[in-house]
Amino acid sequence: MSLDQVVLFEESLSLAEMVSNSSIAIAYRESKNILEQDTEAQNMIARFAQMKEKYDEVQRFGRYHPDYHTVSTEIRKFKRELDFHEKIAQFKKAERELEKLLMECSRIIADSVSEQIKVPTGNPFFDESSCSGGCGSGGSCGCA
Repeated sequence: MSLDQVVLFEESLSLAEMVSNSSIAIAYRESKNILEQDTEAQNMIARFAQMKEKYDEVQRFGRYHPDYHTVSTEIRKFKRELDFHEKIAQFKKAERELEKLLMECSRIIADSVSEQIKVPTGNPFFDESSCSGGCGSGGSCGCA
C-alpha cells in the first residue's frame, strides 16, 4: 500500500466518522431505537410482513388468483396505516434524510474525480436525469 493510499484510507475513515457523528445520523439511530422499542409498531411491521408474503403469492398468478383483489386492497390499506403510524413515519423521514446525506457525499466525491462518474442512488427521483441509458425500455422513458 502506497503512502497516497494510506492517506486516502485515513481520510475516508475521517469522513465516515463525521457522517456517523452528524445530527442526521444520530437522529436516524434514535428514531430506529424508538421504533424498535414500540410494541405496537413492531406488531404492525410483523403483520405487514405476513401480508406481504400472501401478496407475493397472489402476485404469482396475478388477476387470475381468486383472492387477488381482496389481498391487493388489504395490503394497500394496511400499508397506508403503517405509513401514518407516528414512529414509523418519523423513522422513514430520518432514513430519507440520512440517505440524502450519503448520496450528497457520494456525489461530491464522484464529481471531485470526474463529472462523468455516475453515482447510483437506487431512486430515480434523486437522479439528475430520469435515465442514463440501459433502462431496457427501448427509449420510451425518454433516455437516449
